[in-house]
Amino acid sequence: MYKGAVIAAVVPAYKEESMIATVITTMPDYVDHIVVVDDCSPDDTSGVVRSTVDPRVELIRHEINQGVGGAIITGHRRAIELGADVNVIMAGDAQMDPQHLPALLDEVTDRGFGFAKGNRFFSPESVSGMPPYRVFGNFVLSFMTKLASGYWHLFDPQNGYTAVRTEVLERVPLDRVAKRYSFENDLLIHLNILQVPAVDVAIPAVYGDEVSSIRLSRVIPELMTLLTSGFWRRIWYRYVLWSFSPIALLLFLGILLVVFGLAVAIWVCFQIAGSVVATAATVMLAALPLMLGTQMLISALQLDIQASPSHPTLNPFAVPRGAED
Repeated sequence: MYKGAVIAAVVPAYKEESMIATVITTMPDYVDHIVVVDDCSPDDTSGVVRSTVDPRVELIRHEINQGVGGAIITGHRRAIELGADVNVIMAGDAQMDPQHLPALLDEVTDRGFGFAKGNRFFSPESVSGMPPYRVFGNFVLSFMTKLASGYWHLFDPQNGYTAVRTEVLERVPLDRVAKRYSFENDLLIHLNILQVPAVDVAIPAVYGDEVSSIRLSRVIPELMTLLTSGFWRRIWYRYVLWSFSPIALLLFLGILLVVFGLAVAIWVCFQIAGSVVATAATVMLAALPLMLGTQMLISALQLDIQASPSHPTLNPFAVPRGAED
């Protein structure tokens, strides 16, 4: 246990026969359960796991590859069945240093956050080993995930080094969370809809000799689709269905005015191209909606940033006053 909480480590693994033993043997003693999910690996990942002598290890093998998200969801469900209070993700490629695990666990056991995640971008030096194109891609993806998820204070959304309370996971419809590369992004959207307080923890990345199997031609459209639909799903639940918020009003009116203003502006441009002199009233008919709509969208953005669930709640693992006597 860790500070009174039962800890389960969920280890998604795909073609990790060379590293999975390292992940298991370096797992800290305070981790109570190690749930390894072999996502239909074509190598001997499962055989290596079975050869370990750690009694905490439980192996689950998918007969059909479900992606990293599907493996994590399977592991979360089993960890909940085992009675874990907190689930942590430890990748099967040993890129997540267990020495930094207490920093994540402290946020959910001491400070009252429901979800904590690693952030590799806490200083310029922290990404010195990351290729420039990956740094740029992560920055762009981080901003888009902020917009879609509403967690404006979080960064590095693809960092899978996370800790989450099982009481939070029990509220998340896990069968509706994306199962592949976009799992982390979609999970953040679901957590924000539930208004779960989340926090970033500065954790340096560990890079090895592994080769990524991610195909950008497939991943990028998947992420763009998920983030777009996730944004509107979050807006619908948080700001329309559960309580009609000024954020929704400003957003919808702002979009309507901007679209109207752009349509008029395009019409005016065609008129000018046809040698028709645009009057001051016609120009204002385009400019005024654009200015008002832009201001409304900025105001909606400001309110959405302020509504980001960043404040911890009561700590369920704290010892009640006087209980230690």
